[in-house]
Amino acid sequence: MRPRCRQAGVFSICLAIAAGAMLAAAGSASARRHSQPRPHRASLTEESAEAAGNSSLNQPYAAACLMEQTTGRVIFQKDMHKPWPLASMTKMMLMLIVAEKLHDGSLKLTDQVSTSALASKMGGSQVYLKEGETFSVDDMMKAVVVHSANDASMAMAEYIAGSGPAFVAMMNRRARELGMNDTHYYSPHGLPPAPGEQPDVSSAYDTAVLARELIKYPDVLRWSSIDSCGFRNGTFELRNTNHLVRTYRGCDGLKTGFYVKAGFNVTATARRSGMRLIAVVMGSPRKQQNFDAAATLLSQGFMNYYLDPVAKKGAPINQTVSVAGGASSQFKPVWGGDLRVFMQHGQKDIKVAYDLPPTVRAPISAGQQIGKGVVMVDGQPAGTAPLVAPAAIPEGGLLSRLMGRL
Repeated sequence: MRPRCRQAGVFSICLAIAAGAMLAAAGSASARRHSQPRPHRASLTEESAEAAGNSSLNQPYAAACLMEQTTGRVIFQKDMHKPWPLASMTKMMLMLIVAEKLHDGSLKLTDQVSTSALASKMGGSQVYLKEGETFSVDDMMKAVVVHSANDASMAMAEYIAGSGPAFVAMMNRRARELGMNDTHYYSPHGLPPAPGEQPDVSSAYDTAVLARELIKYPDVLRWSSIDSCGFRNGTFELRNTNHLVRTYRGCDGLKTGFYVKAGFNVTATARRSGMRLIAVVMGSPRKQQNFDAAATLLSQGFMNYYLDPVAKKGAPINQTVSVAGGASSQFKPVWGGDLRVFMQHGQKDIKVAYDLPPTVRAPISAGQQIGKGVVMVDGQPAGTAPLVAPAAIPEGGLLSRLMGRL
């Protein structure tokens, strides 16, 4: 059994050793995706890229990041701010914009999306949409997320923004809002750039930040966790390009990407024992190395870290607050929300401090925030949650009000 790494530095060393051992033994890639290259773009299948050896990519990966979803804490990183070609992981921003529009009601899963002449000519991974062919948003997004279909991606971009360039402007604006400073998009799909064009680029860190946003929307995980499904009345099979949804326990997303200069990229997320981790691995020379690296990162994270349930919503704390001029003279605040703290196994110095006023004047409404609870781990803030009044406290009688003014 592999020894458990208990300190952050030791964890990084163990992770590097484990990843190196696993990745060195990784075999060749598995089944080929259904794809057809666009004639005006440099393109190469995954198998032929691996057969060629791709000498410019001679390391297990160019960049990586492992992040805990709730807190955004980075557990492990290698060159996580290094700009790198995204390939089809570009589609993650399209996924976010669609998910947000479904959430605000400006888009519906049943909306019908028509295919333009341009969308029908995208090439690369595709579902072979014909000009004028129409599918629902839900079906188009299954093609985008599961099969990484470039034609469906362009059809969705045009449906939402009117044109590909207009949608790309939306993508870059949303990236800036999220603080993705290493990122710039030039397309909605991530195909390799034609001569004179720029590649879509991001970093492992920015991609993990984007993944944290995507996970907020159930439709995204519903699409990204699909192993396989039918398309076009079952005449075409969509097979998930992310092999980890089939091979890694708890994995339910998110997206892969590949072309020669980008290498193999994957953003993988998995949930175990109430904790969700996000692994981004970019620039692997072989597909299986890419998946093995992401699986190793996730496994090391789950083995070494956990979420500690420090507080439960509605539970009272062991401290009272005085009430001035109220029908009651004091009360015990309760936690206004669940509080789970991201911990490394072996950490034991956990303290909870309450930031509360000594007295609160009536009337007090039920659920009114009174202060906050702060969890400290090894002397550092690790989480906060509001402390609220458990019930309404009205003003008291004349005597109580007079005493409250003293």
